[in-house]
Amino acid sequence: MTRPTFYPFRSERAKAEYEAFSLERAKAWPLPSETMLIETPSGQTFVRASGRSTDPPLVLLPGGRSSSLMWIHNLAPLAAHYRIYALDTLGDVGFSVNRSEITKPEDLVNWLDEVFTALVPNEPLSLMGISYGGWLAGQYALRFPARLRNVVLLAPAGTVLPVSFPFLLRMGLLSVPVGQPLRRTLRWLFRDGVRSGAACRALVEEAIADVQLAVRLFDLPRPPWPTVIDDKAWPGFQAPCLFLVGENEKIYSAKAALRRLKRVAPQVKAEIIPGAGHDLTMVQADLVVRKVLAFLSEQAGEVATAA
Repeated sequence: MTRPTFYPFRSERAKAEYEAFSLERAKAWPLPSETMLIETPSGQTFVRASGRSTDPPLVLLPGGRSSSLMWIHNLAPLAAHYRIYALDTLGDVGFSVNRSEITKPEDLVNWLDEVFTALVPNEPLSLMGISYGGWLAGQYALRFPARLRNVVLLAPAGTVLPVSFPFLLRMGLLSVPVGQPLRRTLRWLFRDGVRSGAACRALVEEAIADVQLAVRLFDLPRPPWPTVIDDKAWPGFQAPCLFLVGENEKIYSAKAALRRLKRVAPQVKAEIIPGAGHDLTMVQADLVVRKVLAFLSEQAGEVATAA
């Protein structure tokens, strides 16, 4: 299928507007960085890298309808210990461009493996994703556990439980480019952030504006729906895993998610983040990063001891 040169944008004008937005937003990236375009059979992948090249690699996957820029406010403490590779997800917002249709989870999992082979060909890596990116990280860990040192799932879509009916009911509003329905949906999803003071409310407003911009400028197909890992598959989840979810999560019950993991995957380290929902990396950014770094450090220590 022949695509226009501006794909995945709606027009050349939309592409130019997003390029200008991205250039301006990237000025807030807290550390020196380099950008690269990785060519693989699945497509062209945009990667933003920071941190010392000699440090262990940590790949970050954004949430749905977000790009690598969503990690601006969480990056610095992670990059103090790891070489960070923040990806724009294929078939989603950003500068990654797929060569063929993405119709099933395996398409995205294979794409990730192609990118990892290009970025980090000779050593295992750490992988962290949030929301849709958390679901994708979990799918990759199921299929390619040997490629991972460990994996962190931040409020992953699906994965542990089906998304709730209230969330499903509101999801359709995310396709509305402007107006109050989209705004109300995102303020509902990020309710803890809205109620957490001026600084956090500003982050929520920024996230809302970014989604509105994405819906307006990008012509994106519906991505594969985030699936739930079944009871038989969880015992085979071999990669050391940290699962974090806000106590007020809207996509499913945090307590029910931990109960299921305790039953079917006791090897997964699972914790509830207090005073947060799907906005846990905004409302409780410091706590989330501390827990992630402690987990990654603990796993590195275990690997060193075993060696």
